[in-house]
Amino acid sequence: MTDDLLTRRENNVGFLTLNRPKAIHALTLDMCRAMTEALLQWRDDADVHAVILEHGEGRGFCSGGDINLLRHSSLSDHGVSGRAFFWDEYRLNHLLFTYPKPIVAFMDGITMGGGVGISQPARYRIATENTRFAMPETGIGLFPDVGGGWYLSRLEGHLGPFMALTGARLDGAEALWAGLATHYLAAASIAEAKQRIVAGEEIDHVLSALSVSAPQPRLKEHAAQISKHFAFDRLEDVLASLAADESEWAVRELTTLRTKSPLSCKVSLRQLATSAGLGDFADNMAMEYRLGSRMLLQPDFAEGVRAVIVDKDNTPHWTPPTPEEVGEAQVDAIFAPLPAAEEWSPLPA
Repeated sequence: MTDDLLTRRENNVGFLTLNRPKAIHALTLDMCRAMTEALLQWRDDADVHAVILEHGEGRGFCSGGDINLLRHSSLSDHGVSGRAFFWDEYRLNHLLFTYPKPIVAFMDGITMGGGVGISQPARYRIATENTRFAMPETGIGLFPDVGGGWYLSRLEGHLGPFMALTGARLDGAEALWAGLATHYLAAASIAEAKQRIVAGEEIDHVLSALSVSAPQPRLKEHAAQISKHFAFDRLEDVLASLAADESEWAVRELTTLRTKSPLSCKVSLRQLATSAGLGDFADNMAMEYRLGSRMLLQPDFAEGVRAVIVDKDNTPHWTPPTPEEVGEAQVDAIFAPLPAAEEWSPLPA
């Protein structure tokens, strides 16, 4: 086990507590492995009836994966350690998705990237006034992985492509409206919710009893525009549609979208379109592993992390720099199957 992940049992409930407050509880390889180990033990323990997934101190539920490790891998070991991280992280995502016991994820804070990957499989996903939910990967040369293709492609009104391309940050009310959260609680009620679940009260009853009315979701005001402008399979068509809309919202989203990696955006659009047609979550994860293995080694990833995380100048220089220069053959190569011995697979049954 690792100090970055704390596990405990209280009565019939297992607790997974993310414990990297200085890194906003970003996932490391050791954390992913420790979570998997605990979940496997509890899966076969008849005395464990449910699992609570929470975070320790700080303002974040989980800000993502270990981006610095991934960048170091892309620059120093040709992606070997990065692929090892993706392999185990994606196995954890799949284990959570197929877990036979109810999981309650308290997304009381920043929930991004890897945090989305561990919370979206949960049967109960709790948003609060502190929730900030996003898949911002196109800003660092990646794509919405950890199952993001599956979840975002199944949102209504083309909200998924909008989130994937722009990296939009949803608050708790917006996450509930979008269907990314199942309940909205005041943060002050979370401790009581956990206590009552541990005491043996039925989870649905506890969460329903403590739920409060969420504020009006601001994003809902733009639902029609999102549905119109993000309905296209081609990035160039999305940009053209936004450019034809002179509203303040469209101008702002277009400006945001033009700061993102063109390659990442094109990969993300195809990822969501492909995921929408898949019937098995494992197939989705195998596809995302192919993408992750290759996007890790594209120049945009190291450059995106440099601009956002390392130097923090927020001026990435993308390769290629424009959507028109990203060819279909380049995207095709990123989606191509891996050699059979390298293809991702779920944990053995």
